[in-house]
Amino acid sequence: MPEPAAADPRFAFAAAAAALVPPEPGRRSARIFEHGSLEIRWYAPRGSDPQGPHTRDEVYVIVSGRGTFFRDGRRAPFGPGDLLFVPAGAEHRFEDFSDDLAAWVIFYGPEGGEAPR
Repeated sequence: MPEPAAADPRFAFAAAAAALVPPEPGRRSARIFEHGSLEIRWYAPRGSDPQGPHTRDEVYVIVSGRGTFFRDGRRAPFGPGDLLFVPAGAEHRFEDFSDDLAAWVIFYGPEGGEAPR
């Protein structure tokens, strides 16, 4: 009998395993997967979120935790299962978040983003 799909790390990624991957030097998130322009990272800030704008479009998928997400002067509550979109160059950060915040971060497209701001 063949192994289940989750056993193949080329296309299936468990959040529990991603959480164990250390961030790269100088980065706050861990690179989990790359394919073409797609880059998937694991982000689990603690205490504060000092990140700044990025050069590519990105999407966060919240795995655990709750709080407020700031993007370009606007705030929205978030929780597990939520998806947050950030266009390239946008100021953004997690605020007032719980100690268990963890998210998949998906970067994609060209430098500067897919659509002009």
